Amino acid sequence: MTRYLRLSGLEPFVLTPDIPFVNVGERTNVTGSARFRKLITNRDYAAALDVARDQVENGAQVIDINMDEGLIDSKAAMVEFLNLVASEPDIARVPVMIDSSKWEVIEAGLKCVQGKPIVNSISMKEGEDQFREQAGLCLAYGAAVVVMAFDETGQADSFERKIEICARAYRILVDEVGFPPEDIIFDPNVFAVATGIEEHNNYGVDFIEATRWIRQNLPHAHVSGGVSNLSFSFRGNEPVREAMHAVFLYHAIQAGMDMGIVNAGQLAVYDQIEPDLREACEDVVLNRRADSTERLLEIAERFKGGAKEEKVRDLAWRDWPVEKRLEHALVNGITEFIEADTEAARLAATRPLDVIEGPLMAGMNVVGDLFGAGKMFLPQVVKSARVMKQAVAVLLPHMEAEKAANGGTGREAAGRVLMATVKGDVHDIGKNIVGVVLACNNYEIIDLGVMVPPQKILQVAREEKVDVIGLSGLITPSLDEMVHMAAEMEREGFDIPLLIGGATTSKVHTAVKIAPRYKRSQAVYVTDASRAVGVVSQLLSPTQKTAYVESVRAEYVDVAERHERAERAKQRVPLATARANAMKIDWSAHAATAPKFTGTRVIDDWDLADIARYIDWTPFFQTWELKGVYPRILDDEKQGEAARQLFAEAQEMLSRIISERWFRPRAVVGFWPANTVGDDIRLYTGDDRAEVLATLHTLRQQTQKRDGRPNLALADFVAPEGRPDWVGGFVVTAGPEESEIAARYERANDDYAAIMVKALSDRIAEAMAEMLHERVRKDLWGYAPDEAFTPQELIAEPYKGIRPAPGYPAQPDHTEKTTLFRLLDAEAATGVQLTESMAMWPGSSVSGLYIGHPDSYYFGVAKVERDQVEDYAARKGMSVAETERWLAPILNYVPVDGKKSAA
Repeated sequence: MTRYLRLSGLEPFVLTPDIPFVNVGERTNVTGSARFRKLITNRDYAAALDVARDQVENGAQVIDINMDEGLIDSKAAMVEFLNLVASEPDIARVPVMIDSSKWEVIEAGLKCVQGKPIVNSISMKEGEDQFREQAGLCLAYGAAVVVMAFDETGQADSFERKIEICARAYRILVDEVGFPPEDIIFDPNVFAVATGIEEHNNYGVDFIEATRWIRQNLPHAHVSGGVSNLSFSFRGNEPVREAMHAVFLYHAIQAGMDMGIVNAGQLAVYDQIEPDLREACEDVVLNRRADSTERLLEIAERFKGGAKEEKVRDLAWRDWPVEKRLEHALVNGITEFIEADTEAARLAATRPLDVIEGPLMAGMNVVGDLFGAGKMFLPQVVKSARVMKQAVAVLLPHMEAEKAANGGTGREAAGRVLMATVKGDVHDIGKNIVGVVLACNNYEIIDLGVMVPPQKILQVAREEKVDVIGLSGLITPSLDEMVHMAAEMEREGFDIPLLIGGATTSKVHTAVKIAPRYKRSQAVYVTDASRAVGVVSQLLSPTQKTAYVESVRAEYVDVAERHERAERAKQRVPLATARANAMKIDWSAHAATAPKFTGTRVIDDWDLADIARYIDWTPFFQTWELKGVYPRILDDEKQGEAARQLFAEAQEMLSRIISERWFRPRAVVGFWPANTVGDDIRLYTGDDRAEVLATLHTLRQQTQKRDGRPNLALADFVAPEGRPDWVGGFVVTAGPEESEIAARYERANDDYAAIMVKALSDRIAEAMAEMLHERVRKDLWGYAPDEAFTPQELIAEPYKGIRPAPGYPAQPDHTEKTTLFRLLDAEAATGVQLTESMAMWPGSSVSGLYIGHPDSYYFGVAKVERDQVEDYAARKGMSVAETERWLAPILNYVPVDGKKSAA
């Protein structure tokens, strides 16, 4: 029996040997076409149908339809668009590829599509059982399937992994599910080449060779791929992209690729590609030369734009002297020519060091001046640093060779700065940004990374003879680590400046707690990267240092005195009085809803496109030190242009994160019967509440209240004994992948992309927390099933219930995370671990509790007195000294030698 892939729209389509390649039109895909996405978002379906019609008229034999976009109801859009397509015979005559990463969208499309479609896609990423189930449903609906080379451990990027996954999937589909082998289309993953990252260079070869193997070893199966992914590095240069696609398809089709998602209207003819461009593209696609990426970058500029006049205008600066070209590249963050220009400058210079100390530093001085004047913003400066790093990488081998040959001196830096995130803390985005900005200003940076113990910091500082130490931390236990570090620097005789920075740090804490422990030199709080250069330059200046340190000391004495006066002015009450003024809830008027289950459940059906809809973008801009509320910041008179550029590039990377599945989000959620007993929340093993499972300890406000306001503790929002109630908990993580991806970018001297991926990973984790809380309220706990807020409205927290987190103002004790993690078995369920300082690793993780009472709200415990600390320590079974260590930031007294004295 002859086995051909048979598809149909209104007309049949049979893939016979006479058809060497099937063009699957890609422009009806919201993730691949900005125009189509805009049309669907604006519900301009008439124009969207014209896009589909153009694809068919330009030769698409199948049209790929994808609605997976964060701000679109993808299921409803898929159904509506397919129904409209069905009424357009000139479009509906060709088969449809229903493309989604969400099974519910695929199944909705299958229920309304005409003829025999293709499902894109299914995979084993969630295991074999779900793979079998979805394949069986595709078989029942009569659809062919695209099978992604993706399994439980991730997406296949090498030849070996591609063929291993495809072979396993083929055996399951054919031998177990009974799927016709001719209806199986493998997608072995087309990845971007010519990215500048060495590991990516063989991606084209790996795909082509995997294609060859599949066609030879998996009878009757077909091979497809998203061709546009290949040329992502050259987005904006359509002639080069078309040439790369044509070259890739020429070789992949010869190997057996018989289907591909392409723009049917933009495919160059292989033989008509300009010979130099074709050769350069072949070098890249086939990985034939070590310098193939650089050669294609050079030649690409000749084809950029389209019209000759446009190219001349864009590249007029290429005729400038090399020193001005370097400055222009640095100011504008242009990397395309930096290696060639740096080499030209080196050849014209006496020594390679002269290029750094001359035109490169001159260019960075311009960047620094513009940054200081507010004419450039942090994202642009980080791009400038990327250019500088790549230029220095060109010069470094020559400098080392010169030094080895004649003992020549190396480059004189403005100073050596050691930077580290303190022991137990895993967050480093802010530290990395400060390091990049200082490096731009000729400071040598020694970055020890995260979770660095004080002994290592001091050892390296001494060995490397550094001029400054910079400490960073995000969680409150890091504050105590910084105090300890200051004391250790004093004890060991250091006399170099100590910089303090990070989200939980402040000028007040530095003045009150850190600076008094380090009197040999000065601890200085640095608010953000834009201030770092000025602070360090004054601290290291022979003429400015003394006056600057004296001014900081005088300022910090004043800050400490004002803080002490303010704290004394705040009236606080004894713990007993605070408890008597607890929040009084009428529990008889509240019937708590029982969750759908008790115990824990792993949530692994995450879709990155769905998560993206819940991103709060305002903190993203704050990470890059652009102050303002999204979306208004995009139109800000001063920052708007930089914000728009940053946002566009964030969207580009986010699109890749989604389409290439960079992250593997995981979560665990749990619910338990609960009641308040005193200031604690008891969790029980069952609804009979006969056996205590765990106790969540809470802290109570001790500030004197006015106007009848209560002294709150989280326990106030949970029903007392005798009334049914429940409490939930969760841990979510974007996954550990961002660390390795960021490291790869850093190795390629691209700090901008490394910081971007970390910033987006953080946003994804926070969005997951928001998304899961919504699911809890509407479904898993279900106490607000009719809630109908948009993702944007959720940012203002209009919903019922709260998700307080240990370590935050309502419960400042980070050690409560240990109870939460034990209850959820969080490390086994999600891979998230707690450090010794109770930070979560991976850093892009969020944890907390769920409290469902409609009167619950967020608050801050603020300062507490010694009577509560002693009571709290007894309830937790901890020593007072250990409790004081964890509650140090909120103590209203100073522990001295195990005894307490008033502040």
